[in-house]
Amino acid sequence: MGFEWLAAYLLLGGFVGFFAGLLGVGGGGIMVPMLTTIFAAQGFPQAHLVHLALGTSMAAIVMTSVSSLRAHHAHGAVRWDIVRGIAPGVLLGTFGGTFIASRVASAPLAIFFGCFMAYVAFQMILNVKPKPSRELPGRTGLFGVGGGIGLISALVAIGGGSLSVPFMTWCNVKMQNAIGTSAAIGLPIALAGAAGYLINGWSSEGLPQWSVGYVYVPALLLVSAVSMVTAPLGARLAHRLPVATLKKVFAGVLILLSAKMLHTIFGH
Repeated sequence: MGFEWLAAYLLLGGFVGFFAGLLGVGGGGIMVPMLTTIFAAQGFPQAHLVHLALGTSMAAIVMTSVSSLRAHHAHGAVRWDIVRGIAPGVLLGTFGGTFIASRVASAPLAIFFGCFMAYVAFQMILNVKPKPSRELPGRTGLFGVGGGIGLISALVAIGGGSLSVPFMTWCNVKMQNAIGTSAAIGLPIALAGAAGYLINGWSSEGLPQWSVGYVYVPALLLVSAVSMVTAPLGARLAHRLPVATLKKVFAGVLILLSAKMLHTIFGH
């Protein structure tokens, strides 16, 4: 692997970690389109571009979600009762979602990703917050919601925060607890997603050297290593920087990256 690719993965890791720490957003929104673009430039097969980007992102999110979970748990912000109720559905939904994603071609996956990121971006720009209008459902309801969150998270390689936080605030969970609990839910999503993409890509032909299933190991190691360093930096600056303004800028970046990803897939 050439020096320029090494530098690209290190820069990506720094960017992803910093924004994850600063805004509390999972790195999938940045990682998937950027990895798709870098993989295409490295000459990886077109048919596997998005699957490799999704699988590698999911595996990288495992590392960041562990540190995020520990930080929120230390502040007592995690509602473990909700985690216990929602985790089984999340695990099943995410793992099952990777089997669906692996059977869908790169182009429809990229379109779904772009549409979902547009939804996330507009949520950020308009600062949409659902009104607390109901209570949390019972165990069966939580299992169902977890399954839905897991399924979508597998298709777009996110830690589920853009779905689980609005759901919990809608159910009268305090915002601080919703964010902390969402960080805890991100770990089973990342683990089930990474395992699913690894298994589904295992027998795929034509994958690049150093791939384990749909996980490209050099990108995983480099992105994870740097993001672990820059995430705490972003978290510390969250109290000093104009986060509301940065959120709008970040939303614009998400839309641009998704557009670039679609151009990478359809521009050939």
